[in-house]
Amino acid sequence: MSTKPQRGPEEPPYARYAFLNPYNLSLLAGAGVAAAATGHWWMAVCGAAGEAMWMLFAPDSKLLQRTWFDKVWSEARADADQAALDAKLKQLEPMDRERVLFLREQKKRIHQLAAENPSLTVELMGEELAKLDGLLNDFTDLALECTRGERHLATIDLKSMENSWHLYRGQVEQMPEGDKRRAVAKKNMQVLEQRRNRWDDLRKSAQTARGQMDLMENTFKLLGDEIVTMSSPEDLGVRLEDLRIGVEAIREATVDEGEVFEDLEEQQMEQEKKARR
Repeated sequence: MSTKPQRGPEEPPYARYAFLNPYNLSLLAGAGVAAAATGHWWMAVCGAAGEAMWMLFAPDSKLLQRTWFDKVWSEARADADQAALDAKLKQLEPMDRERVLFLREQKKRIHQLAAENPSLTVELMGEELAKLDGLLNDFTDLALECTRGERHLATIDLKSMENSWHLYRGQVEQMPEGDKRRAVAKKNMQVLEQRRNRWDDLRKSAQTARGQMDLMENTFKLLGDEIVTMSSPEDLGVRLEDLRIGVEAIREATVDEGEVFEDLEEQQMEQEKKARR
């Protein structure tokens, strides 16, 4: 016996749209109220039967999906995407926020120029232009990662950390082998060296992400210049794919340095407690 395939989480909830809409709920409630008011309960039975037929066929109706449900789904996703973007923008520094807003306007300009280019059809350009939305989200995410990383870097007192390392090195040099204080001092040196290495990694990651953001911004500007005379959608696709690959490479090479630093700081505090005992 064949079973009906389950809809994926990213597919429109057609059954919910068919049931939870003002028209359907009003008719359903109206039938119930009319039946209660007149005492003619056959109205309620007819209303329930009609509702059952509606819910049986409406969710899978291609006509309703195309003319109604898919539009509701698109609007809901657009609202959710906008809300997520607004939440991210609030976390950014003013300069990065302005850069994101500029790219949004640049994306609209590229769409407009592509539509005005007689060599490029909407059908051919649709898939390529859709990649701009993904890249705009990538740019926002990179800006957010840079903001978090740079804020964490600002909390690290590198000079104090280096002074502590030299202090512990002096203890290691002065205390004899077998002294527990010497062993703890040596472990503190190791943790401080790890923290310094992580500091370098985080700084380089932030600088690399900043460079990729600059590349994306410059490419958006270049596309705005070239789209007027562009003769093939493949030309646009190649540039956008290169940007996407660059972003993925950064994500694969980037670890959550903030969590690493927090772990190392906890280790440092534990070692210092042991040293004072």
